[in-house]
Amino acid sequence: MIEREVVRLADIEADRRIRQRAFELGFDVVGVARADEPLGIEHERYRAFIDAGMHGSMQYLADHVEARRRLDTPFILEGARSVVCLGKVYARSAEAEKNDPPLARLIARYARGQDYHGFVRKKVRKLAAFIRGLGPDVEARPLCDVEPIMERAFAMRAGIGFVGKNGIVIAPGKGSFMLLGEVVTTLELVPDVPMTERCGSCTRCLDACPTQAFAAPFVLDPRKCISYFTIEHSGAPPEDLRDAVGDHFFGCDVCQEVCPYNRTAPPSADRTEGFRPLERWTGTRLSEFASMDEETFSRQTQGTPLSRAGRGGLARNAALVAAKHLERHPGDPDAMELWRTIEAAAAHDDPAAREVGHAALERILETRSAVHQDKLDEHADDSGARAVENVVQATNVSIQGAKFPVNQASTHETDQPVRLRVKRAPA
Repeated sequence: MIEREVVRLADIEADRRIRQRAFELGFDVVGVARADEPLGIEHERYRAFIDAGMHGSMQYLADHVEARRRLDTPFILEGARSVVCLGKVYARSAEAEKNDPPLARLIARYARGQDYHGFVRKKVRKLAAFIRGLGPDVEARPLCDVEPIMERAFAMRAGIGFVGKNGIVIAPGKGSFMLLGEVVTTLELVPDVPMTERCGSCTRCLDACPTQAFAAPFVLDPRKCISYFTIEHSGAPPEDLRDAVGDHFFGCDVCQEVCPYNRTAPPSADRTEGFRPLERWTGTRLSEFASMDEETFSRQTQGTPLSRAGRGGLARNAALVAAKHLERHPGDPDAMELWRTIEAAAAHDDPAAREVGHAALERILETRSAVHQDKLDEHADDSGARAVENVVQATNVSIQGAKFPVNQASTHETDQPVRLRVKRAPA
């Protein structure tokens, strides 16, 4: 015990220098936790989450479950004594967001700009290099989202925040729009006081979730989460959730937008430059994502988080957004563009995109007499409404004999093309 105290006293100066360097690199919160103590209840909860199958198709979450219990093993860093937990806030001011392109507003805030795995990881690596330079025998390993560690549990232990009822780390005074990174080191640094949960009786995040994806406070079921369906999952969302998913092209921020802890002044613009929407989103239309080839997809999404969803995933998402908007605003001047998006998805080579496209066409055409006709009558002189009517008439005729390949997971016969049976609206 005396030996450990002597080591800690000797490393107080190193601890101070590490924290100072982390802030210089642009991190907004820094804390230290012990790396050589295994996780207890946090790991048991994670195992229960996996055993219940709540990870859905995210198999990588089920890999190396036991290795996630601790950091001081060869799997992460043998001989590790401390983990430096880091947070980078990406919230931007409401005034700045007003100028975001329409497409960017359908994208989760962390993904509107550059891929953070690039520039945030560079900062984490620089801090790891700085730590290794503090002594000839010092080891340090940078971690940023990829490695299988329970970073939220260590963030709480390091005192940089607490896990809210929405499952996201919240740093009081900074909010939850924050990305995490870690440096695991053999240095024995001074651990911070763990932060306990501070949500109290608030349930705003749970109540606001568009798909009611929370099984209980602190328990998110990704299989109902919009971010899961628009980013991680390769299939089509269940039909009863598609309407809610249709307000989001990539990811979802609703459970963070309503959190009282996010009523805080965001960092200065220069500290969030990497998260500013890319210029390419200004002139990009949804229909392009539904019809682009692999080369165009790679060029358009290079260096952005959107590449993770894949070409088929973005085509599927575009169809969901277009269908939701077209049903809600049938007289929109961009109605033709929305129809092209859905039709392109219905002809896509990705099964999920095709399934969503087919279902959207069928649904809109079948409900036209009940919903669209009222809007057309109301806006008889509106060019957008007339455009919808022209497309609907053309689609009503052409779709009667159209044959489309279908998703293997659909309820239709999978070996035969399916003929969409759409009721023609009464004259």
